[in-house]
Amino acid sequence: MTGDLPDRPSPEDRPTFAWDGPRPSGRASSGGFLLDALRRRPVGHVVLNVLVAVLFVSGAGMFAYPFFTDVYTEQVIQDRLQDEFVAIEVQDFDEWEDSVRGQSGAALTKIVIPDIGVETLVVEGTSPAALRAGAGHYPNTPLPGQDGNVAIAGHRTTYGKPFNRIDELPVGSVIWLVTPVGDHRYVVTAEPASDRCRNIGEGDAGPLGACITDPKDWKVIAPTAAPSLTLTSCHPKGSARQRIIIRAELAETLPPGSWEQQRTA
Repeated sequence: MTGDLPDRPSPEDRPTFAWDGPRPSGRASSGGFLLDALRRRPVGHVVLNVLVAVLFVSGAGMFAYPFFTDVYTEQVIQDRLQDEFVAIEVQDFDEWEDSVRGQSGAALTKIVIPDIGVETLVVEGTSPAALRAGAGHYPNTPLPGQDGNVAIAGHRTTYGKPFNRIDELPVGSVIWLVTPVGDHRYVVTAEPASDRCRNIGEGDAGPLGACITDPKDWKVIAPTAAPSLTLTSCHPKGSARQRIIIRAELAETLPPGSWEQQRTA
């Protein structure tokens, strides 16, 4: 059929099921009438109270979820990983590498970022189960201290949120990767601005090291010529819409225990 579409009906011409005017009495055809009916009946009153309680508990649980995952990570997972980490007995790098490669969830290294108060155990692997520890090492990237690009993913709002404040790190900040066979000091660098990765600007201490990119941009963990470190997390906080990254270059490798000695000096 052809022809012009009819004009939108005026309020007077709209069908009564649009409910523009007073509702017919005696009909519970909306949420308000249903709630009134429930209130008038003892059983309905109970059902209504149960619904309210369920909604309240659900809402409270949603807001409490980050808190409880933090507590669980810090008091259960991190304690277990710390015990596992200090119990590692290896003679050299090769023996250590053989003991951790492919062992998803195994304690790999301790990451220490003094400027933002981070000190947490990083596990091998980045599966959802592994990342309940808070931070995980991309398994196809080098181990701390090796040539190439060591890549670590971490949470910003749950599971200990170790990377919550990485957007605050200025260029020049120190990141330690502590292992049973050596302590590695990395220094945050400025990622060159490009269409692919956007710098976030400057902070009180100068240029910030963080860069924002697409969540599917896997080039950020690609091999590098110089020994380096890449931290990745979701951005903005609570969203996976983008990815925030921090780049750092290896400054020096020291004997095991060096970081602890520097901290207590």
